[in-house]
Amino acid sequence: MAAFKFAASCVALTICAIEPSAAAEPGPIKIAVFAFELDDKSAGGGIVGPQDAIDADNLKKSAEEARRMLAASGRYSIVDAGSAAGEVSAASGLRNCNGCEGALAKKLGADQSMAGIVTRVSRTEFTLQIVVRDAQTGAVVTNAFTGLRMGANYAWPRGVTWLMQHQILPAPRAQ
Repeated sequence: MAAFKFAASCVALTICAIEPSAAAEPGPIKIAVFAFELDDKSAGGGIVGPQDAIDADNLKKSAEEARRMLAASGRYSIVDAGSAAGEVSAASGLRNCNGCEGALAKKLGADQSMAGIVTRVSRTEFTLQIVVRDAQTGAVVTNAFTGLRMGANYAWPRGVTWLMQHQILPAPRAQ
């Protein structure tokens, strides 16, 4: 009987050692990266118009760079946010909807949302803000910001790269 209990204990321990733990490393975070937006506060903004084709192209490249870097990190899985474009437009853009991107990301099945806002201060001075929110609560997870001075709109994707490398994706600090 003792030998049977010993053998049963060995089998149970072997099964426990083989079965993956429920506390194993979680899968990638599902993140909805929304189209980046331009907020033109420059003196010429009302005359030139909100954005031209070159601005639109650089905003698209900026969002694509964020998606690429998130996916390449292995920590994130990108959720397509394109189907929410109508709701974003109805809210007059993410910069005007008071954090609605979190709720939109939740509807898309994402864990987090990412919104990028480029603010044009003048024709050669810009700021770039990237906000990551928890889709369940709407709480801000990351609010990264940088200024782009003496540049042009083609610098926006480079600004995204810098923010991703230095503020959004740096390796977590050991505690």
